[in-house]
Amino acid sequence: MENKAFMIEGERVSLRLIEESDFPLIVKWRNNDRVKQNFIYRENFSLEGQKKWKETMIDTGRVIQFIICEKSRDNRPVGSVYLRDINKDNLSAEYGVFIGEDDASGKGYGNEAALLMTEYAGKELKLKELILRVFVYNISAIKSYENAGFEKTEYLPDVVCSDGHKGDMIMMKKTFS
Repeated sequence: MENKAFMIEGERVSLRLIEESDFPLIVKWRNNDRVKQNFIYRENFSLEGQKKWKETMIDTGRVIQFIICEKSRDNRPVGSVYLRDINKDNLSAEYGVFIGEDDASGKGYGNEAALLMTEYAGKELKLKELILRVFVYNISAIKSYENAGFEKTEYLPDVVCSDGHKGDMIMMKKTFS
C-alpha cells in the first residue's frame, strides 16, 4: 500500500486527510445501505458529486475530512470522519463519522476516531463547539458520541430524509473550554 502521511495517530486507527484517490471508496461507502440509513441525505453518491464536495466544501475550508485507517491491516481505509460547516467566527462545526467497510463496523474504530477528531477540533483548530445529529435508533453511535464528550441537547421529531422517510433524531453538542 502507498505510504501516506497520517496527521493523527491513535492506538488502533490513524487519520489522514482525504485525497482524490479516496473518492471511489467514499462513493462506495456512502452508497452502502448500512451507512446510508444513518444519514438524512440518502441519495446515491457519485464521483462527480464527490469532486464537487471537494471543490465547494473541502477546498473552501468549510470542511476538514479525514480517512480512518485500520492500523492492524496495513492502514487499510475503513471510513471517514469530518467537520463540516466550520464557522471561524463563532468557532463551531458539525461533526460526522461513518465506517464504510462492513467488516470494520462494530470494532470501535468510530469510537476512537471520535475521540481523536474532537481532540483535534479543540486543540488544533481551537473550536469552541461541535454539534451533531443522530437518529435515536443508532444506539451504538449515541454511546460513542457520549464517550467523546457530546451531550444530548435537543430531541428532533420526524426529521424528513431525502428519500422521504422520517425519523426521530437527537441533537448533541460538545463544548471546549
